[in-house]
Amino acid sequence: MIGLLALTAHAAPEGYYREPALHDDTLIFTAEGDLWRVGIEGGLARRLTSHTGVETRATISPDGTQVAFDASYEGPTEVYVMPVDGGAPKRLTWEGGPAVARGWTPDGRVIVSTSRRAGLPGWYLQLVDPNDGRTETVPLADASDGAWVGDTVVFTRYPFQGSHTKRYRGGTAQHLWRKGPADAEALAVAPDFDGTTRHAMAWGDRIVFESDLDGTMELWTSALDGTDRRQITTHEGFDVLGADVSGGKAAYQLGADLHVVDLASAEDRVVPITLSSDLDQTRERWIDDPMDFLTSAWPSPTGDRVALTARGQVFVAPSEDGRLVQVTRDSGVRWRNARFVDERTLIAVGDVGGELGFFRMPADGLGEPTRITTGERGFRPGGVPSPDGKWIAWGDRDHRLQVVEVATGKLRTIEENPIDTPFDLTWSPDSQWLAYASSARNQLAQVRLFRPGDGVKADVTSDRTPSTSPAFSPDGKWLYFVSERALDTDVGSPWGWFAPEPHHEKTTRVYAVALQPGQLWPWEARTETQPEADEPGDVEPKKKRRPRRKRKADDDAVRVNIQLEGLQARIEAVPLPEMDAGQLMLTDDALFWLQFEDGEASLMAARIADRDVEPVTVVKGVRAVSMTADREALLVRRGGRLHVVDAQPSPVDDLDEAAVDLSAWALSIDPRLEWRQMLIEAWRLERDWFFDRGMHGNDWDEVLERHLPLVDRVTDRDELADLMSMMVGELSALHTFVVPGDVRRGPEWVMPASLGADLERQDDGSWRVAALPLWDPERPEERPPLARTAADVRVGDVIEGIDGVPLSTVPDPSVLLRGKSGQQVRLRVRRGTAVRDVIVVAASPWRDRELRYRGWENERRARVEEQGEGRIGYVHLRAMGGDDYESWARDFYPVYDREGLIVDVRHNRGGNIDSWILERLMRKAWMYWQGRAGEPTWNMQYAFRGHVVVLTDAFTASDGEAFAEGFRRLGLGPVIGARTWGGEIWLSFANWLEDNGIASAAEFGVFGPEGEWLIEGTGVVPDIEVENLPAATFAGGDAQLDAAIAELQRRMAEEPIEIPTPPPGPDRSRGAWPE
Repeated sequence: MIGLLALTAHAAPEGYYREPALHDDTLIFTAEGDLWRVGIEGGLARRLTSHTGVETRATISPDGTQVAFDASYEGPTEVYVMPVDGGAPKRLTWEGGPAVARGWTPDGRVIVSTSRRAGLPGWYLQLVDPNDGRTETVPLADASDGAWVGDTVVFTRYPFQGSHTKRYRGGTAQHLWRKGPADAEALAVAPDFDGTTRHAMAWGDRIVFESDLDGTMELWTSALDGTDRRQITTHEGFDVLGADVSGGKAAYQLGADLHVVDLASAEDRVVPITLSSDLDQTRERWIDDPMDFLTSAWPSPTGDRVALTARGQVFVAPSEDGRLVQVTRDSGVRWRNARFVDERTLIAVGDVGGELGFFRMPADGLGEPTRITTGERGFRPGGVPSPDGKWIAWGDRDHRLQVVEVATGKLRTIEENPIDTPFDLTWSPDSQWLAYASSARNQLAQVRLFRPGDGVKADVTSDRTPSTSPAFSPDGKWLYFVSERALDTDVGSPWGWFAPEPHHEKTTRVYAVALQPGQLWPWEARTETQPEADEPGDVEPKKKRRPRRKRKADDDAVRVNIQLEGLQARIEAVPLPEMDAGQLMLTDDALFWLQFEDGEASLMAARIADRDVEPVTVVKGVRAVSMTADREALLVRRGGRLHVVDAQPSPVDDLDEAAVDLSAWALSIDPRLEWRQMLIEAWRLERDWFFDRGMHGNDWDEVLERHLPLVDRVTDRDELADLMSMMVGELSALHTFVVPGDVRRGPEWVMPASLGADLERQDDGSWRVAALPLWDPERPEERPPLARTAADVRVGDVIEGIDGVPLSTVPDPSVLLRGKSGQQVRLRVRRGTAVRDVIVVAASPWRDRELRYRGWENERRARVEEQGEGRIGYVHLRAMGGDDYESWARDFYPVYDREGLIVDVRHNRGGNIDSWILERLMRKAWMYWQGRAGEPTWNMQYAFRGHVVVLTDAFTASDGEAFAEGFRRLGLGPVIGARTWGGEIWLSFANWLEDNGIASAAEFGVFGPEGEWLIEGTGVVPDIEVENLPAATFAGGDAQLDAAIAELQRRMAEEPIEIPTPPPGPDRSRGAWPE
């Protein structure tokens, strides 16, 4: 029996342990997405929760009887509480997510961090009584966690800034602040340090906290005012995370382990924990809908089968009848972009051995992949095989266009482009020529040719207009392409509201170049010396789903001969209308292309004829299209389905009839193998995509060696994301986001809803309307639900019931609003002694956040109007995406003629339209028009003639920062506020992992003309630094906005903005004419 117990204990698995909560000798932590309990000495842990969602961030009550934690039982993350020994959880918050448990007050209330508050973007703390659910708001702005030392609260200012970045020094770096009852304003605990100090915990009259003072996140202690600072832990390689303090000890995560350290002696040890678990999330899993993870689909040469790459594995599916083949089966290898070389063979890119290479594999799945190229370092998404299978061409992340000879594995670099990676690769029918598009130095794309047999290269088009999407005609006589040469503007002049500018729409035309002189142009009528073409009606329509066609014999095969001399002079225009088009494909008698309009792509076609050429919509709303090698069929992806249709220039009558039946398609994965592969791939993608080949000074191989052993401890996808975060954080670069992919979620998702207002609970159980977001009467669609004309619910009114249910019977009104988003609800409302029922439409969580944010913005504008006395304009840009230009146009043009302007980019999330806004602010009034009546107007139209300032804060990010720095460098005015986020290495967000997760790579660094990197890691430092302090800001203050108004008023007084007085009218009379 003793031996059996020893064997059982030995066999119990180790896990990956996070977020410890400590109370005396009890530890509660997260593993496998659940909460577990174990003694401080370690041993076999006991599971406390078992929901299929995630339960985490446990925190134990001061008396040790209860544990509060975050959970997603109904979908959104909310705070719950349950007995420390386990039991039914009780929900404490109804925020609509996310709400985060951050600890307990000494009097037994749960500290909750939330971002939901009218009139104040950012995070703040609520204290929730677990017995009756009553809440108290801590009156501090930007507080993300807190701890009480006596009657003083020590809190972390700012939440985690989102990017996994070690040694971060940007404006959003977390800092500890403190405020006692006698303090008018909060004070910084360590004002001398610009790194991170966070997560204070009480230890007697001192605090323990996490800080990267020495470059690694460690535990430190200090007096309450930050003096007498001492380091407790010392580690290399991994940060101290998620610490908790109790009884003179601290527990924390280091790597995949939990440690306990004595705070006085600094004696530190690993807590040896094993799990009483079947490790359910590590066993083989079946993916029921692999289309959710599809990364490529290519037809066979005749369209009878489709090569599918999904979740890193390769499959071949019949387009009609036949066997669904799983070609690869190793979850430890990711395959990309499998496509047919011929009917029997596929090529694909795989990371066998840790580096990417090209492989051949049998399409019937009966055999192993064989390597074509060795595992050179570098990213290649996939290759384009030549029709005869002898060559594979591809472009890589280093802007190289390469080709490999399949038989020998010999590589040749065709081109190293200084601007971008060559694209739109296509082979001639005889495999002798490769055509592709490549950026010239002026960044306009050219169509080029390369012959791998002897290395001959030639330009097909010039660099005067961008040309792309080359495609050979089946007979090898013509090379078609699209070119953006239709540059007419549909805006006729700069006159009109909102400064109309030239707008180029439908810029693409289709062209073709004759590869030999004297070719008959198939799109024009024949002359008397030329044979007549077939009439369009003479072409016999091809039968649907024809049997597989045999390939031409070698003596009938097409031979492509190209006379390079005079090539550009032989370009002809295809008689099609101007449009936005790409991806040309040709059959003997038709041209196909993708046409883009209103954000949607459609498959279009036109019959090649000498007259009456009419484009036809073959399929609307497609996601991707590819043509079979025999040019007889098209593989169309629309929505979540694949279809094989005949390559006919006519509408597809019934697309569903042509669908590839994948209803039985499923695949299994080995999570542990897949997690290891994804960790290595995330490391490799960072190496191959990161803008700095030196990896910011890191030994990148060592970084993998340090983190890879821990992947064997991982038991769920969230833990893998945690490990990835540690690894990629070593780059110390922003825009490094880790997003889990295929995580296990709970079966329930109950959509929360709200009334778009702040409600306060009354003693009788009813709820008083405490605040409504301020709305713009010019935009009635932004009015909160309670403020709609028919409802007329005002601040001070009391809501007694919802849909006939008294609010006194539920802990929060949100209980009765679950599942009601966008639906009518009936409210019983009391104003004074009058009671009435009203109908309102409940707001979704997104709508609620939007109302509150707009309310804050409208309050800023109202303040500027009042304090600026109508002389100062205000524009707020919350982001720099294309949709955000609407905010600029809506708010700038009404105030373009004022004396001062505030451009507020606080809380700006970034984007890419900084140049649009800067260009408009750079306009100057250089002349004036004066008619016989009225005031002068100026040219350039809508130029702002007054003084301009830009407002920033710690949450101004990415392109918002680029705008602020550009504004200053271009001499447009001063920047006022706080130092910004510090993220100026741009990214494309394209390096996805096989389960749809990502560890994004920062790809494009930014430097100035003086040769120094800009913004990254530190942020934009304002010309006039002003902090919005926590207590004053919570109380309604906005010191940054006040400073901007004052600065503009000073400048307007010192340099008044006046419209020049027109000179007297000239005397052009006869008497004034010079003799």
